[in-house]
Amino acid sequence: MNTHCSFLIVWLVAQLTVNAEPPAGFVSLFNGENLDGWWGAKTEDPDIWMNLSTHDFQKKWEASQIDIHQHWSVEKGELVNDGQGLFLTTEKNYADFELLLEYKTVAGADSGIYLRGIPQIQIWDTTKEGGKWKLGAEKGSGGLWNNGPAETPGRDPLVKADNPFGEWNKFHITMRGNKVTVLLNDKLVVDEAPLINYWDRKTPIDQRKPLREKGPIQLQTHGGEIRWRNIYIKEIKASCCDPGDEVGYVSVFNGKNLDGWMGPLSNYEVKDGAISCLKGKGGTIYTKRKFKDFSVKLEFKLPAGGNNGLAIRYPGNGNAAYHGMCELQVLDNTHPRYAKLDPRQYHGSAYGIAAAKKGFLKKPGEWNQQEVIVRNSHITVFLNDEIILDADLAQVNSFMANKEHPGLSLQEGHFGFAGHNDPVAFRNIRIKELY
Repeated sequence: MNTHCSFLIVWLVAQLTVNAEPPAGFVSLFNGENLDGWWGAKTEDPDIWMNLSTHDFQKKWEASQIDIHQHWSVEKGELVNDGQGLFLTTEKNYADFELLLEYKTVAGADSGIYLRGIPQIQIWDTTKEGGKWKLGAEKGSGGLWNNGPAETPGRDPLVKADNPFGEWNKFHITMRGNKVTVLLNDKLVVDEAPLINYWDRKTPIDQRKPLREKGPIQLQTHGGEIRWRNIYIKEIKASCCDPGDEVGYVSVFNGKNLDGWMGPLSNYEVKDGAISCLKGKGGTIYTKRKFKDFSVKLEFKLPAGGNNGLAIRYPGNGNAAYHGMCELQVLDNTHPRYAKLDPRQYHGSAYGIAAAKKGFLKKPGEWNQQEVIVRNSHITVFLNDEIILDADLAQVNSFMANKEHPGLSLQEGHFGFAGHNDPVAFRNIRIKELY
């Protein structure tokens, strides 16, 4: 191969890398040409400028444009900051999202990414020569550095995943509610850690104000050149039950029979592409496969007064609510016979352990969408695009009727349905293992 051809291939690869099309469902935050869609802000509570009058905010915005055009530039499709000036800030504010971006920095530099205006996902010079080991730089980038002391969840990365200087680093950041997950160079460095409200930092952590529902993405400047490229964002609804978001999910029910399931299968039937418990029958049926951390998406339909449950990390015997990690209630909350239950017995609740919010079920006879995310001891339940349960079961110390839950600490188990004599129907059941 001649020199000219080699150069052409390298150039083409570089162009494709810089000007890559957004992945499916994502949009570009940076057009590769100019600073359209961005303004400048510093480390300040977004409440301050969000509460300005239209006139005063316009003045602030105009002044910031002068500053960012002094310190930010575009070179060959890359955003470049000289290490000074205001932070590049999205004009649009975001609630829940996935953010993809790449960065490359220099020795001695220090930067970060603000989420909803909250500092920050940390970017370090991780070398000893960088002079910031005393701050934790030797542990690597990607941690929620302003979360508090070193023992605070998410504050330090789980592993060091930085590439050497001169190479590009790739972030995949997910924010849902106040929970942040960070992958750096395809390695998990923050695992659903709550982002602490830095702007209420004088208050004890467990008493701080919740985060804003929406806020900007900010790229921090801090003392050394940093380059950014391929900045993409996907807004996500309160639930990730979006049928278009199916990457990694595997069906565990074929819609025809109970192949792949165990337990008292004769107490259940498959009809019209759905599993349902036979009237007057019961018992827990469960997948042959076991799961550790996972997300399960499904649809269910309740008859009037219907009662069932989702068995989470079920050991294959015993009561799913007690001998498994938990049973998540599937229940017609509106029926008169359930008017005086313990709050921990209504739909979506971890039975006897943690109460779910009420009011988001569809009428009996209509199909509901539900997703359950299980990570370690933490369970999040989405019902029809609403979060109805978000709880760390390991932190619960008060149980209904003071009854012990010996299976609560299980790290692995089957997924199943805990039938209670009612023809509750389930369909479109798919599971994704989480790592």
